[in-house]
Amino acid sequence: MYDGKRVRPAYAKLLDWVESTSPEALSQKQRQAEALFRRIGITFAVYGEGGDTERLIPFDMMPRVFTEYEWRRLERGVKQRARALNAFLYDVYHRAEITRAGIIPADLVFRNEAYEPAVVGIDPPAGVYSHIVGIDLVRTGPEEFFVLEDNCRTPSGVSYMLENREIMMRMFPDLFRATRIAPVDDYPDRLRRTLASVAPASCEGQPVSVLLSPGAFNSAYYEHSFLADQMGIELVEGQDLFVQGDFVYMRTTEGPKRVHVIYRRLDDSFLDPLCFRPESMLGVPGLMNVYRSGGVAIASAPGAGVADDKAVYIYVPEMIRFYLGEEPILKNVQTWKCADPSDRKFVLENLADLVVKEVHGSGGYGMLVGPKSTKEQVAAYAERIKGDPAAFIAQPTLALSTCPTFVDEGLAPRHVDLRPFCLVGREVHLCPGGLTRVALKEGSLVVNSSQGGGVKDTWVLAD
Repeated sequence: MYDGKRVRPAYAKLLDWVESTSPEALSQKQRQAEALFRRIGITFAVYGEGGDTERLIPFDMMPRVFTEYEWRRLERGVKQRARALNAFLYDVYHRAEITRAGIIPADLVFRNEAYEPAVVGIDPPAGVYSHIVGIDLVRTGPEEFFVLEDNCRTPSGVSYMLENREIMMRMFPDLFRATRIAPVDDYPDRLRRTLASVAPASCEGQPVSVLLSPGAFNSAYYEHSFLADQMGIELVEGQDLFVQGDFVYMRTTEGPKRVHVIYRRLDDSFLDPLCFRPESMLGVPGLMNVYRSGGVAIASAPGAGVADDKAVYIYVPEMIRFYLGEEPILKNVQTWKCADPSDRKFVLENLADLVVKEVHGSGGYGMLVGPKSTKEQVAAYAERIKGDPAAFIAQPTLALSTCPTFVDEGLAPRHVDLRPFCLVGREVHLCPGGLTRVALKEGSLVVNSSQGGGVKDTWVLAD
């Protein structure tokens, strides 16, 4: 936490370094960091704009720092949440005990556009549906962390986490020698092992995993190719795979090769044209039949998106109590469902003070930050809510913590959030770090890169 005058003790060494380094040298280092990002080619796509939509993501060289004590609490909370979300997914595709018990409205689950009836009754290896869980967190005080949303399908950003660290280690080796910082560079190996751990029972010998991408025009293609390369597995597109009998095969120069695990970075609707969208040219015809019969594992499973729906998010604390018999370690942000008449009335009356999001939205698109919006924007958004109330939820504008950040004027506080990445297979592992996103515009609460945000390295100090 940083207000321009105070920093937490965890930042003491960094502050000493900043104060002992000239402004000119700091500016030069920042330019070097940006040049490295440009040379590596770390880009993201911005949809809905004309011209060249590929942009370099802004990088801030001032890291975010957690003590080991702070991180251990976050680790327990994120792992708890990941276990509960997977238990929920298994349940709603089997007996749906949580809806029978009246804890979650059945319509919210079974009429949800992310719920996939084709997955009902399938038993994935180890009972895991969401293998990579990204939990978006914000800090509002020294001991106060809140979960903003859950990402159970294909959470992106881990390549930034790894590249941020690589660049920082290249540029500031002395800082790393002087500070014990938990490593993140074993994430690709742990992801590879997580995928291998959920290979189907019919797998004999070493499992073959592939990363299925929609191709080079996807906004996260850089990450797809980066992760496949780091894991040492093949990056494939739908045309590279085919179904024969009860198994999935990959086309290679040496002939067909059986695939046991598919790490898919492709939306459900494009996975299999025989099961979902018949016009899809990106998927693998017959894939779902093989998945249903246990011939291949898909990470994360089709239908996992029902667990990260922003209306379902409201019930995650109850999931933790229902499935795990535990009290939630991490709190939800207070959330109003616009589908509920009393909630909707409150939201519409207080729209200028709230943050409103689309239930199925992502990337910061389609949201309203009331305090930062004009009267005209608020009025227009109110009409959208009235037109389709179930498509929106609202949350209070939180007093997000800030982190020291390099801007043109020097070091200044900017709002941040955090997405740690939890791997779920036969074991559950949380990488000690994550993607810290920073709102580079003064006063802004929107950290998404598509909305002008940047990224920075995340340090977990080892005691």
